[in-house]
Amino acid sequence: MLLVLATSSLVLVAFLVPLAVLVGDVAHDRAISSASLEARTLSVVATGDEAALRSAVQRINTGEQFPVTVFRPDGAELGAAAERSPAVQLARSTSRTLSAELPDGGIEVLTSVGASEGTTVIRVYVSQEQLTAGVYRAWIILALLGLALLALSMLVAERLGRSLVGSIGELAVTSRRLAGGDLTAQARPNGPAEIEAVAATLNTLAARITELLVAERERVADLSHRVRTPLTALKLDAESVRDPQDRERLETSIAALERAVTQTINEAREPAGEGGACDATRVVRERVEFWSVLAEDQERPFSALLPDGPLLVRISEAELAPAVDALLGNVFAHTPEGTAFSVRLTADAGGGAVLQVRDEGPGLPRSAAQRGRSGAGSSGLGLDIARRAAESSGGSWATDSPGGARITLRLGPPDGAAAG
Repeated sequence: MLLVLATSSLVLVAFLVPLAVLVGDVAHDRAISSASLEARTLSVVATGDEAALRSAVQRINTGEQFPVTVFRPDGAELGAAAERSPAVQLARSTSRTLSAELPDGGIEVLTSVGASEGTTVIRVYVSQEQLTAGVYRAWIILALLGLALLALSMLVAERLGRSLVGSIGELAVTSRRLAGGDLTAQARPNGPAEIEAVAATLNTLAARITELLVAERERVADLSHRVRTPLTALKLDAESVRDPQDRERLETSIAALERAVTQTINEAREPAGEGGACDATRVVRERVEFWSVLAEDQERPFSALLPDGPLLVRISEAELAPAVDALLGNVFAHTPEGTAFSVRLTADAGGGAVLQVRDEGPGLPRSAAQRGRSGAGSSGLGLDIARRAAESSGGSWATDSPGGARITLRLGPPDGAAAG
């Protein structure tokens, strides 16, 4: 719209200013021509009888718009009183029609008429108001016309701009929905051809992302389903164990593993959604109790500092439990037996919770913070599970090695919960 405003203004100025000047020139020339015609008409009478000349001058000064003065050769003046200017003397000596500007802004048109007794000069006075008669009204009309054309151009520009910007705004809204995980968002192909092409490409991209996610979920579900075969073999092996305590322990672990595999298959085949909410205190306490049995077998000193009451966080139990298992599993997998560790869960000042797992082992390698990498020969996805759990809750995570390994997860508060 600013571009159209600037362009239209330049065009209108280039058109209206010369036109306004032309209107002024036409009005000026029209007044001078009328005065010259009046002077020439009177010059015909000036060659005749003196009484006829006086009558004609009186009639003109009474009814015409331009005052007339006649300077006779003997020095007499007929008609309106006027000063004998240098232009009058020039007209008498040159015997021709001429015009001269006056100090008050008017113009006097002079015509000389020669006779046997001398030269008579006829003076017709044109005032400044008569020179600009109708000019200001014409300028006002031109200005109003220019403003109307400018307003019309801005209206057209606004309509065109709205159609263009509206289409781009719809693309931006669709892009934000896709970025937020809503893969059902579709852009409407409207507007110029280029924007329609972008909208169609964006819709194709959303469809392709959906296809890739479906294929990835099916691949994960298929991989998890293949684990059922060795799980069945483990069940059979566990049933053959004679020691009741060992058999019960193995069957409990196998059942937990089977539940995890089933949950993975179900989650992989479902579209990603909101994580929900859970009581972090209960989940962490259950996982600590589960790993405490193995800690006692390996003679690992450990401590758990947990709140007495519930601590709600914006993550489901199905996501938080694997994250806690991943952190505690890393302690048992990457530190020697007998290495102490601690688990601490506290309320975050801004709402949510802070989970910290610390051990007194050799510490974390530099590559431990990178997804899918580990310095101990593992897949490195354990820390990534914890990281994704913290970020999906709206929180963050951090790792450091102050004489061991310390991993901190900040879990966000549930939607609608007030900050503490």
